Amino acid sequence: MRELFIRRPDDWHLHLRDGATLAAVVGASAAHLGRALIMPNLVPPVTDAASADAYRTRILEACERAGYRTGEHGFEPLMTLYLTDRTEPAALIEAVRRGSAIAVKLYPAGATTNSDAGVTDIARVMPVLEAMAEHGVPLCVHGEVTDPAVDIFDREARFLDTVLAPLRERLPTLSITLEHVTTAEGVAMVKGCQDRLFGSITPHHLMINRNHLLAGGIRPHYYCLPIAKRERHREALVAAATSGDARFFLGTDSAPHARGAKESACGCAGVFNAGVTLSCLAEVFEAAGALERLEAFVSLNGARRYGLAPNAGTVRLWRDDAPLPADAPLVLDDDTIVPFDPGVPLHWRVESAPGVTSDDTPGATPLGHLPGA
Repeated sequence: MRELFIRRPDDWHLHLRDGATLAAVVGASAAHLGRALIMPNLVPPVTDAASADAYRTRILEACERAGYRTGEHGFEPLMTLYLTDRTEPAALIEAVRRGSAIAVKLYPAGATTNSDAGVTDIARVMPVLEAMAEHGVPLCVHGEVTDPAVDIFDREARFLDTVLAPLRERLPTLSITLEHVTTAEGVAMVKGCQDRLFGSITPHHLMINRNHLLAGGIRPHYYCLPIAKRERHREALVAAATSGDARFFLGTDSAPHARGAKESACGCAGVFNAGVTLSCLAEVFEAAGALERLEAFVSLNGARRYGLAPNAGTVRLWRDDAPLPADAPLVLDDDTIVPFDPGVPLHWRVESAPGVTSDDTPGATPLGHLPGA
Protein backbone atom coordinates (compact mmCIF):
# COMPACT_ATOMS: atom_id res chain seq x y z
CA MET A 1 0.00 0.00 0.00
CA ARG A 2 1.44 3.35 -1.00
CA GLU A 3 -1.47 5.67 -0.34
CA LEU A 4 -4.32 5.83 2.12
CA PHE A 5 -6.97 8.26 3.26
CA ILE A 6 -8.09 8.41 6.88
CA ARG A 7 -10.57 10.56 8.73
CA ARG A 8 -9.01 13.70 10.15
CA PRO A 9 -7.21 12.55 13.31
CA ASP A 10 -7.41 13.66 16.93
CA ASP A 11 -4.69 14.02 19.56
CA TRP A 12 -5.89 13.07 23.03
CA HIS A 13 -2.89 14.46 24.92
CA LEU A 14 -1.29 17.69 23.73
CA HIS A 15 0.82 20.41 25.34
CA LEU A 16 0.62 23.73 23.52
CA ARG A 17 2.10 25.88 26.31
CA ASP A 18 1.27 29.58 26.10
CA GLY A 19 2.52 32.90 24.76
CA ALA A 20 5.38 32.76 22.27
CA THR A 21 5.67 28.96 22.51
CA LEU A 22 1.97 28.52 21.72
CA ALA A 23 2.34 30.76 18.69
CA ALA A 24 5.37 28.79 17.48
CA VAL A 25 3.96 25.27 17.83
CA VAL A 26 0.19 25.43 17.32
CA GLY A 27 0.43 25.10 13.54
CA ALA A 28 2.19 21.75 13.78
CA SER A 29 -0.98 20.32 15.32
CA ALA A 30 -3.63 22.44 13.62
CA ALA A 31 -2.34 21.49 10.15
CA HIS A 32 -3.78 17.97 10.28
CA LEU A 33 -5.78 17.48 13.48
CA GLY A 34 -9.49 17.91 13.98
CA ARG A 35 -9.34 18.06 17.77
CA ALA A 36 -6.82 17.92 20.57
CA LEU A 37 -7.20 17.39 24.29
CA ILE A 38 -5.17 20.23 25.77
CA MET A 39 -3.15 19.68 28.92
CA PRO A 40 -3.69 22.20 31.74
CA ASN A 41 -0.19 22.39 33.27
CA LEU A 42 0.47 26.06 32.67
CA VAL A 43 1.87 28.41 35.30
CA PRO A 44 -0.50 29.01 37.01
CA PRO A 45 -2.41 25.83 36.09
CA VAL A 46 -5.82 25.72 34.43
CA THR A 47 -7.97 24.80 37.41
CA ASP A 48 -11.41 26.32 36.74
CA ALA A 49 -13.90 27.26 34.06
CA ALA A 50 -12.67 30.82 33.69
CA SER A 51 -9.03 29.87 33.14
CA ALA A 52 -10.01 27.05 30.76
CA ASP A 53 -12.20 29.38 28.70
CA ALA A 54 -9.48 32.01 28.56
CA TYR A 55 -6.81 29.50 27.53
CA ARG A 56 -9.05 28.07 24.81
CA THR A 57 -9.58 31.56 23.44
CA ARG A 58 -5.81 32.16 23.30
CA ILE A 59 -5.32 28.88 21.43
CA LEU A 60 -7.99 29.71 18.88
CA GLU A 61 -6.56 33.18 18.35
CA ALA A 62 -3.06 31.73 17.88
CA CYS A 63 -4.43 29.28 15.27
CA GLU A 64 -6.15 32.00 13.35
CA ARG A 65 -3.10 34.29 13.43
CA ALA A 66 -1.08 31.39 12.03
CA GLY A 67 -3.57 30.99 9.18
CA TYR A 68 -5.40 27.82 10.32
CA ARG A 69 -9.13 27.30 10.44
CA THR A 70 -10.81 26.60 13.76
CA GLY A 71 -14.11 25.13 14.77
CA GLU A 72 -16.10 22.41 13.02
CA HIS A 73 -14.03 22.39 9.80
CA GLY A 74 -10.68 23.21 11.36
CA PHE A 75 -8.88 22.71 14.65
CA GLU A 76 -10.83 22.46 17.90
CA PRO A 77 -9.05 22.51 21.29
CA LEU A 78 -10.82 20.47 23.97
CA MET A 79 -9.91 21.58 27.47
CA THR A 80 -8.99 19.77 30.67
CA LEU A 81 -8.93 20.97 34.26
CA TYR A 82 -5.94 20.48 36.55
CA LEU A 83 -6.85 18.51 39.66
CA THR A 84 -5.38 19.82 42.91
CA ASP A 85 -5.77 18.98 46.58
CA ARG A 86 -8.06 22.02 46.85
CA THR A 87 -10.40 21.33 43.90
CA GLU A 88 -14.06 21.71 44.85
CA PRO A 89 -16.27 18.94 43.44
CA ALA A 90 -19.27 21.16 42.71
CA ALA A 91 -17.23 23.79 40.86
CA LEU A 92 -15.50 21.14 38.76
CA ILE A 93 -18.74 19.40 37.80
CA GLU A 94 -20.30 22.74 36.87
CA ALA A 95 -17.31 23.64 34.68
CA VAL A 96 -17.69 20.38 32.75
CA ARG A 97 -21.48 20.75 32.58
CA ARG A 98 -21.19 24.17 30.96
CA GLY A 99 -18.64 22.91 28.41
CA SER A 100 -15.50 24.64 29.66
CA ALA A 101 -13.72 21.26 29.87
CA ILE A 102 -14.41 17.67 28.89
CA ALA A 103 -12.02 15.90 31.27
CA VAL A 104 -9.90 16.33 34.39
CA LYS A 105 -6.14 15.74 34.61
CA LEU A 106 -4.48 14.15 37.62
CA TYR A 107 -0.79 14.88 37.99
CA PRO A 108 0.90 13.37 41.02
CA ALA A 109 2.66 16.36 42.57
CA GLY A 110 6.15 16.70 41.12
CA ALA A 111 5.74 13.98 38.49
CA THR A 112 6.58 16.10 35.44
CA THR A 113 6.71 19.62 33.99
CA ASN A 114 4.67 22.16 35.97
CA SER A 115 3.13 19.50 38.21
CA ASP A 116 4.07 21.01 41.56
CA ALA A 117 0.43 21.96 42.17
CA GLY A 118 -0.68 18.38 41.55
CA VAL A 119 -2.22 15.81 43.87
CA THR A 120 -0.13 14.95 46.93
CA ASP A 121 -2.31 12.05 48.08
CA ILE A 122 -5.15 10.35 46.21
CA ALA A 123 -7.18 10.29 49.42
CA ARG A 124 -7.30 14.10 49.42
CA VAL A 125 -9.17 14.21 46.10
CA MET A 126 -11.47 11.25 46.67
CA PRO A 127 -14.58 13.46 47.06
CA VAL A 128 -13.82 14.98 43.65
CA LEU A 129 -13.27 11.57 42.07
CA GLU A 130 -16.50 10.28 43.58
CA ALA A 131 -18.38 13.22 42.07
CA MET A 132 -16.72 12.60 38.70
CA ALA A 133 -17.76 8.95 38.79
CA GLU A 134 -21.32 9.94 39.63
CA HIS A 135 -21.53 12.48 36.79
CA GLY A 136 -19.55 10.55 34.16
CA VAL A 137 -16.60 12.95 33.95
CA PRO A 138 -13.47 11.31 32.45
CA LEU A 139 -10.23 11.29 34.45
CA CYS A 140 -6.88 11.50 32.64
CA VAL A 141 -3.97 10.21 34.70
CA HIS A 142 -0.23 10.74 34.57
CA GLY A 143 0.49 7.27 35.87
CA GLU A 144 3.69 7.50 37.90
CA VAL A 145 4.51 7.56 41.58
CA THR A 146 6.88 10.30 42.72
CA ASP A 147 8.52 8.55 45.67
CA PRO A 148 12.27 9.23 45.21
CA ALA A 149 12.99 5.76 46.57
CA VAL A 150 11.33 4.20 43.50
CA ASP A 151 13.56 3.78 40.45
CA ILE A 152 12.46 6.09 37.63
CA PHE A 153 12.05 3.11 35.28
CA ASP A 154 9.66 1.44 37.75
CA ARG A 155 7.42 4.38 38.60
CA GLU A 156 4.64 3.55 36.16
CA ALA A 157 4.42 -0.08 37.23
CA ARG A 158 4.39 0.95 40.90
CA PHE A 159 1.60 3.46 40.22
CA LEU A 160 -0.51 0.75 38.62
CA ASP A 161 -0.18 -1.47 41.69
CA THR A 162 -0.43 1.07 44.49
CA VAL A 163 -2.70 3.81 43.09
CA LEU A 164 -4.62 2.84 39.95
CA ALA A 165 -5.68 -0.69 40.90
CA PRO A 166 -7.01 0.39 44.34
CA LEU A 167 -8.73 3.41 42.78
CA ARG A 168 -10.53 1.26 40.23
CA GLU A 169 -11.59 -1.14 42.96
CA ARG A 170 -12.99 1.70 45.06
CA LEU A 171 -14.62 3.58 42.15
CA PRO A 172 -15.37 1.01 39.42
CA THR A 173 -17.63 3.43 37.52
CA LEU A 174 -14.95 6.14 37.21
CA SER A 175 -13.86 6.40 33.57
CA ILE A 176 -10.05 6.65 33.38
CA THR A 177 -7.48 7.18 30.65
CA LEU A 178 -4.01 5.97 31.60
CA GLU A 179 -2.12 8.50 29.55
CA HIS A 180 1.12 7.91 27.65
CA VAL A 181 1.35 4.22 28.59
CA THR A 182 5.01 3.16 28.53
CA THR A 183 5.12 -0.36 30.00
CA ALA A 184 3.96 -3.86 29.20
CA GLU A 185 2.31 -3.80 32.62
CA GLY A 186 0.28 -0.73 31.64
CA VAL A 187 -0.81 -2.39 28.41
CA ALA A 188 -1.82 -5.52 30.31
CA MET A 189 -3.87 -3.54 32.84
CA VAL A 190 -5.83 -1.75 30.12
CA LYS A 191 -6.40 -4.99 28.21
CA GLY A 192 -7.46 -6.75 31.39
CA CYS A 193 -10.30 -4.30 32.06
CA GLN A 194 -13.56 -4.77 30.22
CA ASP A 195 -14.55 -1.13 30.39
CA ARG A 196 -13.82 2.30 31.91
CA LEU A 197 -10.04 2.04 31.54
CA PHE A 198 -8.33 3.23 28.37
CA GLY A 199 -4.76 3.91 27.30
CA SER A 200 -3.24 6.63 25.17
CA ILE A 201 0.11 5.97 23.49
CA THR A 202 2.66 8.44 22.11
CA PRO A 203 4.51 8.15 18.80
CA HIS A 204 7.90 8.52 20.48
CA HIS A 205 7.29 5.64 22.90
CA LEU A 206 6.36 3.52 19.88
CA MET A 207 9.70 4.33 18.21
CA ILE A 208 12.39 4.65 20.90
CA ASN A 209 13.57 2.73 23.92
CA ARG A 210 15.90 3.83 26.69
CA ASN A 211 19.00 3.06 24.60
CA HIS A 212 18.10 5.97 22.34
CA LEU A 213 18.31 8.23 25.37
CA LEU A 214 21.40 6.82 27.08
CA ALA A 215 23.52 4.56 24.85
CA GLY A 216 26.62 6.29 23.50
CA GLY A 217 25.89 9.53 25.33
CA ILE A 218 22.95 11.40 26.83
CA ARG A 219 20.52 12.67 24.19
CA PRO A 220 18.31 15.22 25.97
CA HIS A 221 15.76 15.54 23.17
CA TYR A 222 14.69 11.95 23.85
CA TYR A 223 14.19 12.68 27.55
CA CYS A 224 10.53 12.59 28.51
CA LEU A 225 8.34 11.58 31.42
CA PRO A 226 7.32 8.86 31.70
CA ILE A 227 10.81 7.95 30.56
CA ALA A 228 11.35 5.55 27.64
CA LYS A 229 11.71 1.98 28.86
CA ARG A 230 13.29 -1.29 27.70
CA GLU A 231 12.72 -2.67 24.22
CA ARG A 232 10.24 -5.27 25.48
CA HIS A 233 7.99 -2.47 26.66
CA ARG A 234 8.21 -0.67 23.32
CA GLU A 235 7.25 -3.90 21.58
CA ALA A 236 4.22 -4.28 23.88
CA LEU A 237 3.13 -0.73 23.03
CA VAL A 238 3.44 -1.39 19.29
CA ALA A 239 1.41 -4.58 19.63
CA ALA A 240 -1.32 -2.72 21.53
CA ALA A 241 -1.46 0.28 19.19
CA THR A 242 -1.57 -1.81 16.02
CA SER A 243 -3.94 -4.48 17.36
CA GLY A 244 -7.17 -2.66 16.58
CA ASP A 245 -8.17 -2.78 20.27
CA ALA A 246 -10.50 0.20 20.69
CA ARG A 247 -9.21 0.89 24.21
CA PHE A 248 -5.93 2.28 22.82
CA PHE A 249 -5.61 5.55 20.90
CA LEU A 250 -3.24 8.37 20.05
CA GLY A 251 -2.12 10.88 22.63
CA THR A 252 1.09 12.47 21.35
CA ASP A 253 2.18 14.10 24.62
CA SER A 254 3.93 16.54 22.30
CA ALA A 255 5.64 18.81 24.82
CA PRO A 256 7.80 21.63 23.44
CA HIS A 257 10.71 23.19 25.32
CA ALA A 258 13.29 25.69 24.15
CA ARG A 259 16.54 24.06 23.09
CA GLY A 260 18.42 25.80 25.89
CA ALA A 261 16.07 24.30 28.48
CA LYS A 262 16.58 20.81 27.03
CA GLU A 263 20.35 21.01 26.56
CA SER A 264 21.24 22.09 30.08
CA ALA A 265 22.66 20.72 33.31
CA CYS A 266 19.10 19.81 34.33
CA GLY A 267 17.22 19.39 31.08
CA CYS A 268 13.42 19.57 30.87
CA ALA A 269 11.34 16.48 30.14
CA GLY A 270 9.37 16.57 26.91
CA VAL A 271 9.44 15.58 23.25
CA PHE A 272 8.07 17.89 20.55
CA ASN A 273 6.66 15.41 18.03
CA ALA A 274 3.56 17.17 16.67
CA GLY A 275 4.95 17.81 13.21
CA VAL A 276 6.03 14.22 12.52
CA THR A 277 3.41 12.22 14.41
CA LEU A 278 1.44 10.85 11.46
CA SER A 279 4.56 10.03 9.45
CA CYS A 280 6.02 8.19 12.45
CA LEU A 281 2.83 6.25 13.05
CA ALA A 282 2.53 5.23 9.41
CA GLU A 283 6.06 3.80 9.61
CA VAL A 284 5.20 1.88 12.79
CA PHE A 285 1.92 0.50 11.44
CA GLU A 286 3.48 -0.37 8.09
CA ALA A 287 6.29 -2.30 9.79
CA ALA A 288 3.67 -4.17 11.83
CA GLY A 289 1.64 -4.99 8.71
CA ALA A 290 -1.29 -3.04 10.15
CA LEU A 291 -1.78 0.07 8.03
CA GLU A 292 -5.48 -0.77 7.75
CA ARG A 293 -5.75 -0.19 11.53
CA LEU A 294 -4.05 3.21 11.60
CA GLU A 295 -7.30 5.13 11.19
CA ALA A 296 -8.88 3.47 14.22
CA PHE A 297 -5.91 4.38 16.40
CA VAL A 298 -5.67 8.03 15.36
CA SER A 299 -9.22 8.96 14.33
CA LEU A 300 -11.87 6.66 15.84
CA ASN A 301 -10.95 5.04 19.15
CA GLY A 302 -10.26 8.22 21.10
CA ALA A 303 -13.36 9.96 19.80
CA ARG A 304 -15.46 7.00 20.87
CA ARG A 305 -13.83 6.98 24.30
CA TYR A 306 -14.77 10.64 24.87
CA GLY A 307 -18.27 10.26 23.41
CA LEU A 308 -17.67 12.24 20.23
CA ALA A 309 -18.37 11.55 16.58
CA PRO A 310 -15.40 11.07 14.23
CA ASN A 311 -14.19 14.19 12.46
CA ALA A 312 -15.39 15.21 9.04
CA GLY A 313 -12.73 15.65 6.40
CA THR A 314 -9.84 13.44 5.43
CA VAL A 315 -6.08 13.29 5.63
CA ARG A 316 -4.06 11.71 2.84
CA LEU A 317 -0.85 9.80 3.48
CA TRP A 318 1.35 8.51 0.72
CA ARG A 319 4.64 6.64 0.70
CA ASP A 320 7.56 8.30 -1.03
CA ASP A 321 10.67 6.32 -1.97
CA ALA A 322 12.78 9.29 -0.92
CA PRO A 323 12.89 9.87 2.85
CA LEU A 324 11.35 13.04 4.21
CA PRO A 325 13.79 15.82 5.09
CA ALA A 326 14.25 16.34 8.80
CA ASP A 327 11.95 18.94 10.33
CA ALA A 328 13.76 22.22 10.90
CA PRO A 329 13.83 23.64 14.43
CA LEU A 330 11.13 26.19 15.17
CA VAL A 331 12.24 29.70 16.03
CA LEU A 332 11.32 30.76 19.54
CA ASP A 333 12.45 34.28 20.46
CA ASP A 334 16.27 33.97 20.64
CA ASP A 335 16.16 30.16 20.86
CA THR A 336 14.65 27.22 18.95
CA ILE A 337 12.43 24.19 19.57
CA VAL A 338 13.95 20.95 18.26
CA PRO A 339 11.48 18.49 16.66
CA PHE A 340 11.50 14.80 17.48
CA ASP A 341 13.99 12.76 15.45
CA PRO A 342 12.75 9.14 15.28
CA GLY A 343 16.23 7.91 14.37
CA VAL A 344 15.01 6.14 11.22
CA PRO A 345 14.06 7.46 7.78
CA LEU A 346 10.43 8.52 7.40
CA HIS A 347 8.81 7.87 4.03
CA TRP A 348 5.15 8.72 4.66
CA ARG A 349 4.08 12.20 3.64
CA VAL A 350 0.90 13.81 4.92
CA GLU A 351 -1.55 16.35 3.61
CA SER A 352 -5.03 17.38 4.65
CA ALA A 353 -7.73 16.91 2.04
CA PRO A 354 -10.81 18.64 3.50
CA GLY A 355 -12.71 18.30 0.24
CA VAL A 356 -12.57 14.50 0.37
CA THR A 357 -14.86 12.81 2.88
CA SER A 358 -14.98 9.19 3.88
CA ASP A 359 -17.92 6.84 4.35
CA ASP A 360 -20.33 7.98 7.05
CA THR A 361 -19.95 4.73 8.95
CA PRO A 362 -17.25 5.03 11.65
CA GLY A 363 -14.41 2.67 10.96
CA ALA A 364 -15.35 2.18 7.32
CA THR A 365 -12.97 4.72 5.79
CA PRO A 366 -11.67 3.31 2.50
CA LEU A 367 -7.95 2.66 2.40
CA GLY A 368 -5.88 2.92 -0.73
CA HIS A 369 -6.93 4.98 -3.74
CA LEU A 370 -10.30 6.67 -3.50
CA PRO A 371 -12.36 7.07 -6.67
CA GLY A 372 -11.10 10.06 -8.56
CA ALA A 373 -8.11 10.55 -6.27
